[in-house]
Amino acid sequence: MKPTLFGYGLTTKAIANKLGGGCTFFDDKCQEPYTDEKGNKIFPSSLFDPDRSELEVTTPSLKPGHPLLKKAKHLLSEYDYFDDIMPFSIWISGTNGKTTTTQMLTYLLKKRGALSGGNIGTPLADLDEKAPIWVLESSSFTLHHTHTASPEIYLLLPITPDHLDWHGTAEQYEADKLKPLLTMKEGELALVPKGLNLPKTNAYVVEYDSKEFLCEYFNLDASKLNYKGAFLEDALLSLAITRVLFDETDYDLLNTFKRDAHRQEELHDSQGRLWVNDSKATNLDAAIQAVKGYAEQHIHLIMGGDDKGVDMAPLFEVMQPLNLTLYTIGANNDKLLALAAQYNIDAIEAENIETAIHTIDQRLKKGEVALLSPAAASFDQFKSYKHRGETFIDLVKKL
Repeated sequence: MKPTLFGYGLTTKAIANKLGGGCTFFDDKCQEPYTDEKGNKIFPSSLFDPDRSELEVTTPSLKPGHPLLKKAKHLLSEYDYFDDIMPFSIWISGTNGKTTTTQMLTYLLKKRGALSGGNIGTPLADLDEKAPIWVLESSSFTLHHTHTASPEIYLLLPITPDHLDWHGTAEQYEADKLKPLLTMKEGELALVPKGLNLPKTNAYVVEYDSKEFLCEYFNLDASKLNYKGAFLEDALLSLAITRVLFDETDYDLLNTFKRDAHRQEELHDSQGRLWVNDSKATNLDAAIQAVKGYAEQHIHLIMGGDDKGVDMAPLFEVMQPLNLTLYTIGANNDKLLALAAQYNIDAIEAENIETAIHTIDQRLKKGEVALLSPAAASFDQFKSYKHRGETFIDLVKKL
């Protein structure tokens, strides 16, 4: 039986392709019914009749109150749909760092046949079900919609309130991040940050609160890793999983892992001065981690963009005791300047990234760091965070 698919997107189209096409979609962007090249029929969402559907699978992004979800009588998430064929699975979630940690762990487990998928970009429908291990980056959206599937190991990175326009409240966001614990079984491991409101679970739960705890609990040696800040924690968590599964800690292999571009990507200009492209830091917590990572140096911080109304005060509280100069850009320029004045932080109104880099070029000394960590989305001035990061790199290379 082919399911009814909600949303004509990457996840649902992959399911239709796996089933050979000929599926029925309902999509908000569809104005008039049509048939695509795979024989799938796409209809406006308003035409969905729950009495004519025996199974529905939703794209993760549909909000909980969406009319399609409210009408559906047999709704599954992508994870629920593939639950019966899913091999040993490790789910990774968190506010920041889940892509990097998923990549790190898959890199460590590649020799054992592990594949990565989920929110990292590969739908479950495109993963080999005969692979021994799936490492799945799991968004809070997917977890919210998932009711039956569960991992053998769940790794939750630190969380701070995010996507509140989708989840409604910080409490619901946290509950969705912890939802896998509800269906996990005895003997399965959940590694989660300490201090969360844990639900009743049969899983074996380990709560961590520091890199030091991870090293002591899992017998790890952080000094053998070439990482710092949040990336060091990601690396330790990845090694904790390989320690649990195979009593293995391959520090040398993990040190050869290459991070994605635009994540604390270090480069030096023609004068040997350090610039850091952290354009992917599109939210508050990512920028906090970046700033903490360079706290021993004088930081020239470029920040700003579309912050979607988030309270930026926690970041300024972290910045206040540091040797730091702020260069504001983007749509929330005035808001950042007001906060800088409130927290007595040296700030320069740059308005755009070109002016910021030109100004920093006149002031930056060796031993200091110029850091682009915007704590905001990029769409007010750029096509994407990648475009913002590439612009930063191009301008630095021309200095």
